[in-house]
Amino acid sequence: MRILVAEDDSALASFVKKGLEAEHYAVDISADGEQARALASELDFDIIILDLTLPHLDGVSILRFVRTRKPSVPILVLTGRNRIEDRVQCLDLGADDYLMKPFSFSELSARIRALMRRSHVPAESVLSVGDLKLDRVERRVERGGKRIELTSKEFALLEYLMRNAGRRITRAMIIEHVWNLSFDTCTNVVDVYVNYLRRKVEDGYAHRLIHTVRGVGYELSARAPD
Repeated sequence: MRILVAEDDSALASFVKKGLEAEHYAVDISADGEQARALASELDFDIIILDLTLPHLDGVSILRFVRTRKPSVPILVLTGRNRIEDRVQCLDLGADDYLMKPFSFSELSARIRALMRRSHVPAESVLSVGDLKLDRVERRVERGGKRIELTSKEFALLEYLMRNAGRRITRAMIIEHVWNLSFDTCTNVVDVYVNYLRRKVEDGYAHRLIHTVRGVGYELSARAPD
């Protein structure tokens, strides 16, 4: 799952990013309100964590903007403002949750999981291809009932492949969505991580799931592509 953290306190943003990535989320950071609005508009996030006091464009304006264009994306306001009026305003404008600073990361993580459970129907929360299952809320991967431990990037890569199961995915698409970078033809990072995944989700199993599509990239499917 991909999370946007709109926060201009660099130390706090780094702390939140590190904690969320340890739980296998893909995280984008924006310290500028206008940039955060543009990212929220242009990219698909599973949740937005929004500070109210951002430079160039405040969080309330971003909240209004996002709600008119993407009414279903969960928004968690994370702010130092503790006035009841601020909480009421944000909730009335469509915020799904409101957490005040200072906060416990474990509470932030629990609130994110709660928002994910409420915002995704079961079919979207648990991805399945053959006997491989990925729980997007609990951050859990199993094959044939056996738990598979993945790093943050491995989890994000597998999630992207499973969300696009049966489709041919190029290396450029993977770089953009998993690493949030422009594709560099000289890099082999995608192939390296696909090999990591193959060792973890295919070794010891009869059927391969991750298929190389020559001249294109990869396809995750319970059967080999034509």
